[in-house]
Amino acid sequence: MAKMVLVEDDTKLCALLAAYFRQQQFDVTEVNDGAEAPAVIEAVQPDIVILDLMLPGMDGLSVCKAVREHISGKILMLTASDDDIDHVACLEIGADDFVCKPIKPRVLLARVRMLLRRGAPDMDAESHEPTDMADNANASATAQSHSTHGDAPLVPEAERERQYGALLINQRQRRCEVAGEPINLTESEFNLLWLLACRPDEVLTREYLVLETRGIQYDGLDRTIDNKIVTLRKSWGITRHCREKLSRYEAKAICLCQIAGKTGT
Repeated sequence: MAKMVLVEDDTKLCALLAAYFRQQQFDVTEVNDGAEAPAVIEAVQPDIVILDLMLPGMDGLSVCKAVREHISGKILMLTASDDDIDHVACLEIGADDFVCKPIKPRVLLARVRMLLRRGAPDMDAESHEPTDMADNANASATAQSHSTHGDAPLVPEAERERQYGALLINQRQRRCEVAGEPINLTESEFNLLWLLACRPDEVLTREYLVLETRGIQYDGLDRTIDNKIVTLRKSWGITRHCREKLSRYEAKAICLCQIAGKTGT
């Protein structure tokens, strides 16, 4: 059973989310005051922390900074702010991801499971079935996606590093190098690259990639994945030998055709 610390000063919302996650077989500890949060989080050593940005006593950013070096679990920030500065601050201070409120519990659950898979692919959290009809539909889509692309864990314990020619990707250290030169990637860019690198000979649909990297269902219009692939190619000047092609195969699938080395544009 995955352990969770839920830090939210809105007691009604906190109780609602805690009850929901307990139904999904999470061991939930509730905290309503920011000043109390660091001690509780360090004592519990949770697999994941859901942490509100605006808290009494100590704000979410300060809590995140205080505990980041003392826990190995993931930190998911909750924010009602639509300010990009706040979003960037969450990630730079050490949060693994953030979501904007209001958010439906089943969507939050999907984001939590995505983070847990990223950090511990053998964790059993994903096996817990949602209880309402909407959640069952979401779980069905997830199961269908995994069935399409195989049942093997996304990140096997014995395969934390992959090398394709001059390209080296270390998942544990979250490090990427091309010909020995470090490549600076955002969290989402690294996650996408690792996901593609783990399945170099497979066609991966947008539906699958959006669900795995963002924890949400693909709406048929979002081109975030396409844009990130273009960004990766442009930032490295990769043209011929390291190609992430947008394929029109079936549902305009995304395919990693080859990962080899760095070339000039």
